[in-house]
Amino acid sequence: MTAPRRYHITTFGCQMNKADSERMAGILDSLDFQWTEDPNDADLVLYNTCTIRDNAEQKVYSYLGRQAKRKHEKPDLTLVVAGCVAQQQGESLLRRVPELDLVMGPQHANRLDDLLAQVFDGNQVVATDPIHIIEDITKPRRDSKVTAWVNVIYGCNERCSYCVVPSVRGLEQSRTPEAIRAEMEALAAQGYKEVTLLGQNIDAYGRDLPGIAGSGRRKHTLTDLLHYVHDVEGIDRIRFATSHPRYFTERLIRACHELPKVCEHFHIPFQSGDNDVLKSMLRGYTHEKYRRIINTIRSYMPDAAISADAIVAFPGETEEQFQNTLKLADDIGFDMLNTAAYSPRPGTPAANWENQLDEETKSDRLQRLNRLVGTKAMERSQRYLGRIEEVMVEGVNDRDPSQVMGRTRGNRLTFFEGSIEELKGKTVPVKIDTARAFSLSGEPVYATV
Repeated sequence: MTAPRRYHITTFGCQMNKADSERMAGILDSLDFQWTEDPNDADLVLYNTCTIRDNAEQKVYSYLGRQAKRKHEKPDLTLVVAGCVAQQQGESLLRRVPELDLVMGPQHANRLDDLLAQVFDGNQVVATDPIHIIEDITKPRRDSKVTAWVNVIYGCNERCSYCVVPSVRGLEQSRTPEAIRAEMEALAAQGYKEVTLLGQNIDAYGRDLPGIAGSGRRKHTLTDLLHYVHDVEGIDRIRFATSHPRYFTERLIRACHELPKVCEHFHIPFQSGDNDVLKSMLRGYTHEKYRRIINTIRSYMPDAAISADAIVAFPGETEEQFQNTLKLADDIGFDMLNTAAYSPRPGTPAANWENQLDEETKSDRLQRLNRLVGTKAMERSQRYLGRIEEVMVEGVNDRDPSQVMGRTRGNRLTFFEGSIEELKGKTVPVKIDTARAFSLSGEPVYATV
């Protein structure tokens, strides 16, 4: 009897990539491959790549080099590069790493079985053509047994001057509300308790679906979708990401306030606090509009958690313009802020501009923003002290096995003493006694009879 073939997937980048990896792992499971943690123990190694920043891309090439060397000793090793680097580089990847068997863009994730069949027939395959994404009928191998990603819209129609996503992930393609609800019902039947609805620009959901509502507005919007899936029995919490300030409406905010399962956590990237920089980025809004959105959220849900993304040292950004980003971050007080220094991406307009900033300026501004981020996050965390928070238990605290970890509705990571066997998937009231910048600790509060 031959030993089962083993596979390993390494995922770089965003939540969309993580969701894609789970689907591809599900396909490999269905092909009787077995998962292994160690890439050097695998018969098939798949790198699901990200091209948003240069350092992530370079890391891929470093990992690939090691496996390419290994393939000389183990010729039947199958090497796959999927995701955004694969889409962007296409056949040129084969010239750079001739040991590769399959190069596939993110739109082809659901076709992995068909593509591998071609590889096992002795072909070297490149799949980067734009296609209509096949409906998600795969059974993902999900990393969690409590929370799950559900794609609602693929691709992006925005043309931000720094961003490579539209060219690597294709144009927007919304899934039908019925397909999304069916996936959520299947997840509930498997015992999942929380779902995060995913889209590169999730507020654009439904723009490509037919139908007009009675009021003359589009029939299918993210707001309508939230109402439509809210009553799926067994799903206790619903989140969504990532939002774009240009399309974030008060109607959506009101729905989040009114629908009990939708968590009070909003991830809305602002990228810069300066209007001229935002204009150069082609973001399509001003910092004033962004501030109005946050004020509106807080008028409905004063305790809502707000997270965002920001880029420093965009081409031509002056010190004064950077100060405007610091001011916005200081004024709003984010619970979490993902920061990055601008990284020129091939094929984007901003990469060709002559007013690039030097690495020293990039590093300096990133450090200054990160210091402020930590300070503001710590300030925001203080509001939890002494409060009882509902924490959905997801796993064990890696640093202390006597503790479990989970998240509040506001997405704050929280630790407390408990048994994962008894508590996994349950929502436990926890009295918070320790507040750190990005996490909390406390004591469970169990009802006494």
